[in-house]
Amino acid sequence: TCHIIGYGHRAETLKRALEIGAIDIAYADPQAAVQEAELVILCTPVGLLGSIIEEIAPALPPGALVTDVGSTKQSVVHAGDTKLPAGVFIGSHPMAGSEKRGVEYARADLFQNALCILTPTPATDPVALSKVTAFWKMLGMRTTHLSPLDHDRLIADISHLPHALAAALVMVQSDPALALAGNGFLDTTRIAGGDGNLWKDILHDNRQQVRQSLSRLLLELQSLDRLLDDSQASALVEYLNAAAARRDTLVQRKLRENASGLL
Repeated sequence: TCHIIGYGHRAETLKRALEIGAIDIAYADPQAAVQEAELVILCTPVGLLGSIIEEIAPALPPGALVTDVGSTKQSVVHAGDTKLPAGVFIGSHPMAGSEKRGVEYARADLFQNALCILTPTPATDPVALSKVTAFWKMLGMRTTHLSPLDHDRLIADISHLPHALAAALVMVQSDPALALAGNGFLDTTRIAGGDGNLWKDILHDNRQQVRQSLSRLLLELQSLDRLLDDSQASALVEYLNAAAARRDTLVQRKLRENASGLL
């Protein structure tokens, strides 16, 4: 029998999760929640993961595995490897979800054919890695492996930087400009609607990689600024067409991936 156990300090959140069937059993004590668990999945903001890992460590039964869904990996994997017995922790990052937060926004098909990044280290137990990989595949996900450092570097570019940029695009606008905003602006800045506390943890935890991403963006914007000169009109067209073609290639790849998941 598989029981989906929920843990949290907010009683109303746990009650709602029980009502909609997201979990079978609820606990306010993390140690009580893991006492009979075979697999523990930590789904809190990354700023809390280290302390929760330390708190559950004494209560984990022999053979239990622990993974997470955090958007940063170096600090989380370090906490798991140092605060839990060897081979117990496997870092995971399912690339699924939206800017919305909470059990009310759960979807049955959330993970279907989405990508889950696992972040093993040289000390990772291969058997534990295969079990956690099999779990994500059981939910319909595709999986890949990256080192914690490579994960944080690449995700800074395609996830953390876009969120910071969306927030900056909103904040740079004047009120009269915002009054004129249409769907294009809303589409471009959708992810800026995410929870501030959640994203504060992510951006702070991965600040070194995010700053490197920001530096590359500033250089790209400077290049774009030079293309606005009258003498660079043809180069500007080439730049914009190249960007459009690169994005179209990405869209087509995603469509193929989604189609393959339906076969």
